[in-house]
Amino acid sequence: MSADDVVLQVAGREVTITHPDKVFFPTHGDTKLDLVEFYLAVGEPLMRAMFDRPVLLQRFPNGTAGTSFFQKRIPDSAPEWLTTTIVSTPNGTESRALVIADLAHFVWAVNLGCLGFHSWPIRASAPQFTDELRIDLDPGPGTTFAMAQESAHETKRLFDELGLVSFVKTTGNRGLHVYVRLAPQWDSFAVRSAAVAVARELERRRPELVTAAWWKEERGERIFIDFNQNAPHKTVFAPWSVRSRPQAPVSCPFEWDELDSIHPDQLVMGVVAERVATSGDPWATIDDHPNSLEPLLDLVRRDQDAGLLDAPWPPVYPKMDGEPPRVAPSRAKKPVKKQAE
Repeated sequence: MSADDVVLQVAGREVTITHPDKVFFPTHGDTKLDLVEFYLAVGEPLMRAMFDRPVLLQRFPNGTAGTSFFQKRIPDSAPEWLTTTIVSTPNGTESRALVIADLAHFVWAVNLGCLGFHSWPIRASAPQFTDELRIDLDPGPGTTFAMAQESAHETKRLFDELGLVSFVKTTGNRGLHVYVRLAPQWDSFAVRSAAVAVARELERRRPELVTAAWWKEERGERIFIDFNQNAPHKTVFAPWSVRSRPQAPVSCPFEWDELDSIHPDQLVMGVVAERVATSGDPWATIDDHPNSLEPLLDLVRRDQDAGLLDAPWPPVYPKMDGEPPRVAPSRAKKPVKKQAE
């Protein structure tokens, strides 16, 4: 240990923070220790959202001014007390991933230079079930955050109509995520199909605002509902994680009645820690509402009965049953017209 190292007692374990004064965010001068202290300050809501979830680590060993890389595999040199689980990629490659078993696991990863955590929508203790539907409101070129806010309102209206309890957070960037906690009964294929149905229904309701088009050339200046964020083995930027942007914005859960007044760039570490200290966890009741996926699967069946095919999958996945041709419309071969005799 260096004389400058800091040893913390976290969740009954000693976790050493090396180079605690290393500046991770040059704009405000926030250090590695500042980042650790932020996560400790929001520890209770963080663990409510992240407990027992495998995570993909996004590491910045020299802070946001340096290079970064993603790490899924936990090295053999990791502490013996670390909880891990086996996860796989779409092509079947397996790796040993970190599981957020307690706050010490989180702090251990931050000491490695992990800023953002990308979490699986499963619990390591029951990996066969996907217990979160995640609606990613993705602002493309020409869109505004106000459009993402209005899209979130439309998403909540749909879920309210279907009797589903939903929660919202910033992504830490320009978009918003709407979460629905699910009872542990459905796999990721069912959850993705539900997300496709949500995207299509929102596009029907607000075609000038929302698009379910997978191909960018078809989206226009609309908010894309990225349904494939719910595909098997996909991760999303986790609640309470800090983005690698200069002002250190947080992917921050908030109350629905704050939607029109919230701005993601203002939700930096100090502000978010103060919000939690003052008002508590806006997602405090999320585990009290394990929703059924059936109302959304009814939408899936309605679309299938109307003759709609599955939506395209990302290129890393094998071809799926019921999937349309996986080629952008502008590159698809046009049928050859027969000349009249």
